[in-house]
Amino acid sequence: MAGSQNKRIKTGSQQQQKEAKAVPVHPPLMFSFNERIRPLLDAVDKLRHLKVAQEGIQLPTIVVVGDQSAGKSSVLESLAGISLPRGQGICTRVPLIMRLQHHPHAQPELHLQYHGKTIPTDETHIAEAIVSATDEIAGNGKGISNTPLTLVVKKRGVPDLTMVDLPGITRVPVHGQPEDIYEQISGIIMEYIKPEESIILNVLSATVDFPTCESIRMSQQVDKTGERTLAVVTKSDKAPEGLLEKVTADDVNIGLGYICVRNRIGNESYEEARVEEAGLFQTHPLLSKIDESMVGVPVLAQKLVQIQATIISKCLPDIVRKINEKLNASISELNKMPQNLSCVAEAMTTVMRIIGLSKESLKKILLRGEFDEYPDEKHMHCTARLVELLNQYSDELQKSAENKSTGNFLLEEIRVLNETKGIGLPNFVPRTAFVMILQKKVKEISKTPVDFIAKVWDYILSVVISVFTNHCDSYPILQASTIRAARNLIEKMKQKSFDHVMEIVEMEKLADYTCSPEYMSEWGKLMAQQEVFMKVMNDTTMPSRILIEGFGWIEVGHLRDYPSVREQAFDMKMRITAYWKVVLKRLVDSMALHLLLSVQNLVNRDMEIEVVNEFMGPHGGGIEKILDESPAVAKKRERLSKSIKLLKDSKDVVAEIMDRITVED
Repeated sequence: MAGSQNKRIKTGSQQQQKEAKAVPVHPPLMFSFNERIRPLLDAVDKLRHLKVAQEGIQLPTIVVVGDQSAGKSSVLESLAGISLPRGQGICTRVPLIMRLQHHPHAQPELHLQYHGKTIPTDETHIAEAIVSATDEIAGNGKGISNTPLTLVVKKRGVPDLTMVDLPGITRVPVHGQPEDIYEQISGIIMEYIKPEESIILNVLSATVDFPTCESIRMSQQVDKTGERTLAVVTKSDKAPEGLLEKVTADDVNIGLGYICVRNRIGNESYEEARVEEAGLFQTHPLLSKIDESMVGVPVLAQKLVQIQATIISKCLPDIVRKINEKLNASISELNKMPQNLSCVAEAMTTVMRIIGLSKESLKKILLRGEFDEYPDEKHMHCTARLVELLNQYSDELQKSAENKSTGNFLLEEIRVLNETKGIGLPNFVPRTAFVMILQKKVKEISKTPVDFIAKVWDYILSVVISVFTNHCDSYPILQASTIRAARNLIEKMKQKSFDHVMEIVEMEKLADYTCSPEYMSEWGKLMAQQEVFMKVMNDTTMPSRILIEGFGWIEVGHLRDYPSVREQAFDMKMRITAYWKVVLKRLVDSMALHLLLSVQNLVNRDMEIEVVNEFMGPHGGGIEKILDESPAVAKKRERLSKSIKLLKDSKDVVAEIMDRITVED
């Protein structure tokens, strides 16, 4: 009975084969509108060969992804009509760019392109050639590489397509594979599928649940709506149950739809495989229910060609715009670069020009308060920053002059008066006492102007270095010389300012003099309070705490113990207070004027001489040294030149195809 059943199954199978063979064979995988698509595709392939992506210009690309053993290679074999490498583990270890092109000759033409060379091959040896090229690119082990390998297939009947086949996704490394193989493969896949110009051809096995596929998870990360994802379902004959529901329910957002295929089995020819595939989807009780627009390699080929034509037509104007923008930007950047100097005369002219430009910049920001060269860098708005530093200095001096204690009012003056008294009238303030108190006060604040000078010149140095660094950026020898010159000169000027401020401090210690009427006016206002002060001193019934203008509320009870000298001490306190305002003002005004003159001399007179002497001196390198372009500048010049050539070549490619499109339209 079992033999009879087997016989019936076999007979049924033979009948199905006969019916399948009776089904008309699908037309070749090429289509009538290939003649219009081919120039577009050639243009994109030329741009890809020129590596225009290095300039940040993404090209429309069909990217083939799938979990390991999902059947990617079989799908590509069916489209190309050639055998690709097979085996356990990852067969595709580098991005494989497959350029398929129909041509009328019976004899196919195949070759590989990588590392700047072209290697001819044939259908018999193509798999071996790909393995050999992959080993040369990625090594003989099982590691992967992001360096692409291009396979060109010119064969009668193949569709005009360019696709990028990527390594299959695997989570667990096998022997010989790096531990981070998943991360490496994921990185390559995400790089190719992330651009919005990429169409994702997601190869899924009918034997697995689609939502669990890693390739689905990755494509959903970059294409959440699925509008640029097309799914190819392989092994349809091995898991027909529920396949119709899986491709119609679309639980994983495949916006461009599903195509179910049956790949070649065993030693079938590609023509026989297409006949078997057609028969399977027409006669199988479950698979025949799937709409014919969703089954078969010919349908897949037609769909891919149409998608490819649409995306290229959509992206081409944007590619043209981006190429023009990048080209103009690169040309502009190259033109802004310094002249490549070839002789001493050119070098001397350049040096003097740079020094002149630097000098003009310093005039603008240090003397005139213009900052158009540095609009957003507040540090370089120098006149405003110098005023801030001067105001801080003035505030610090004022704070140092404030009377911080109210409990020892006039005690210092009484002590000095007692120590400097002599034979004479009692109501005179001895000049010696006045000068002693003055000297003590000047000494207490003498560090403040010194610190101010250091702070100001350090700031000016930072500004000067920034200016020279900016103007000499392309000439490191000159840049080093100008910075050394700036440091040396400003150090000298700082020392002169130190000497100047110490001289001012010593002058203030030496003599008590001013012709300012403000002194007498201020002293008069302060002395007007003496009557109230003495009244409190003489009347013990009055409160011992009084308000004195300029000092606030003061405790004066302790002064009743000094009846003979307190009036004289009050007078001297008011004289010192009035005069001290004059001293502080002089310390601020004189420093401001000194700095204005010093900065003007720095910019207009001293800096240029110092720079030239330093540059031409024994440590400056001499004028000949500037002829040596820095490695960074030379590399940048080379990079821009290559970029411009690449973009010009790309512009020619797209201009030709755009002209052709215009003529055809």
